[in-house]
Amino acid sequence: MAARFVYARSPHLVPFDGTFRVGRAPTRPPGSVKTSRQNEQALADAITAMRKLQSRLLATDRRALLVVFQALDAAGKDGTIKAVMSGINPAGCEVHSFKKPSEDDLDHDFLWRICQRLPERGRIGIFNRSHYEEVLVVKVHPQILDAQRLPNVPAGKDLWKERYESIRDFEKHLARNGTTILKFFLNVSKSEQRKRLLDRIDDPEANWKFQPNDVEERRNFGRYLDAYQTALRETSRPWAPWYAIPADDKDYMRRVVAEVIVDTLRAMDLHYPVPDRAARLAMVAARKVLKADKEPA
Repeated sequence: MAARFVYARSPHLVPFDGTFRVGRAPTRPPGSVKTSRQNEQALADAITAMRKLQSRLLATDRRALLVVFQALDAAGKDGTIKAVMSGINPAGCEVHSFKKPSEDDLDHDFLWRICQRLPERGRIGIFNRSHYEEVLVVKVHPQILDAQRLPNVPAGKDLWKERYESIRDFEKHLARNGTTILKFFLNVSKSEQRKRLLDRIDDPEANWKFQPNDVEERRNFGRYLDAYQTALRETSRPWAPWYAIPADDKDYMRRVVAEVIVDTLRAMDLHYPVPDRAARLAMVAARKVLKADKEPA
C-alpha cells in the first residue's frame, strides 16, 4: 500500500527544510546529461509509462494528480505541457491556464478560482500558472492588491506569511483527501530568456508569442527570483513538493518533468480493481449470453 503522501526522489527536489537557494539551483543540465536524441527517447519512454499508469489511476478512482507549472517568461511552460502530456488519454486530463483574475474571481479569496478547477479522483489536472501568482507576481507588483479589496491588509511581510500559511494548509488538505500535488519551477537563466525573447521577435512564426510587457518584466528578473526562492522555501513539503528544473535545455527539462510525474504515479502503487465474487459471477453470465448471441452468417 502506498504512503499517504508520495513524491519522487530527484536531484531537483526542493528540500523541505527551507534551505533552498535559487542562486545555487542550476539552469543548465548536469555535466553528465544525455544527448538531445537520448533525452527525446527517454521522454517517449516516460510518456508510454505515463499512459499505462494514467489508466490505472482512472480505474482505481481513489487519487487525483495535480501538476503545477510556474516559471518566468519564456521558460517553456506551454511547450513542456504539450510535449509531456500530449501522449496520454485526454479524457482523463485537463489543462487550466490562470491569467489575470476576473471580477468574479476578485469577489472571492485568492484560492477560490483554484478550487473550481481541481481534478476529480482518477484524473490528472495541469495548472499553467496557479495560486502561486499571488505570492509571485503580486509580491513583485503589490499595487495589484488594491483590486482585491481586502478588508484588512496585514502590514509588511505579514501578508505574505499568511498567504504561505494558507497555501500550505490548502495543499495539505487536498493531499489528505487524495490529491497528489507536484509543483515544477522551470528555472531559466536571464541570458537564455533574452535569447528566447529575441527569437520570438525575429521568427515570424513566433511573433504571436511576444508580449511587449515581457521586456518590461525582465527588469524585475532578480525580484522574481527572490519571490520564487521564498515561495519554494515556504511551500515545498512532503505533501506538495517543488522541483526546480533546469530550463535552459528544453529537451532535458521535458524529460525530467515527465520522469518525475511517472515516478510519482508509480509511488502511488496503482492497481486495477479486482472484481468481487458478485461481479465475477455477473461477468460469467454476461459472457455466456454474448457467446450465444452470434450474428447470422
